[in-house]
Amino acid sequence: MSHPNSSANFRTSIQGARESAATFWNDRSTQERKQLLVISSVILLALLYLLLIDPALSGRVELRNSLPELRQKAAQMQQLSRDAAALSASVAPPPPVLSKAIIDTSLATRGLKPQSVVVTEEIVRIQLSSASFAALVDWLGEVQKTVRLSVIDASITAQTASDTVNATLTLRQLKSESRSE
Repeated sequence: MSHPNSSANFRTSIQGARESAATFWNDRSTQERKQLLVISSVILLALLYLLLIDPALSGRVELRNSLPELRQKAAQMQQLSRDAAALSASVAPPPPVLSKAIIDTSLATRGLKPQSVVVTEEIVRIQLSSASFAALVDWLGEVQKTVRLSVIDASITAQTASDTVNATLTLRQLKSESRSE
C-alpha cells in the first residue's frame, strides 16, 4: 500500500535531482560540456558493446566452433537409427506352430504323397515312396524358409524310374534365426 506522501516525496526527490543536474550542467563551460558528452557517449557505447554486442559475437563463435561436433553427432544418430531399423528388419518373426496339417498341406502343394507324417513338438518324421526327387528338394527349400525346418537325418534311395526316390526324413524346427539375406 502506498501512501500519498510517498509518491509526493518521490516526485520531490526526482525534481531535486533534475535541478541538481541542471545546476551542475549550467556551471560547466562549453569545453567541459563537450568533454562530458564525449565521455558519457564512450561509456554508453562501451556498455552497449559489453551487454549486447559482445555476448552475441562470442555466442556466434562458440556455435560455429561446436557445429562440426554437432554435425558429427547428428550423423552418428542417423547411422544408429539406420542400424536399428536394419536390425529390427533382420530379426525373423517366430516360426509358425508346427502341426501335421501344415506339413500335409505343404507336401500336397509340391505333389508329394507321404506314407506317414509324424509331428512331435519340433521334430517331424516323414516317409515318402516313389516321390519326385526334384519336388522333394523344392519342398525342403520351401519349408526351410517358411516353417524353419532343417534336415537332421535323411535316408534317400533312388528308384529305377527317373527322378523317383524313396525317402525317410527327420526334420527339426529351428526356433530362432536371424535373417542374413
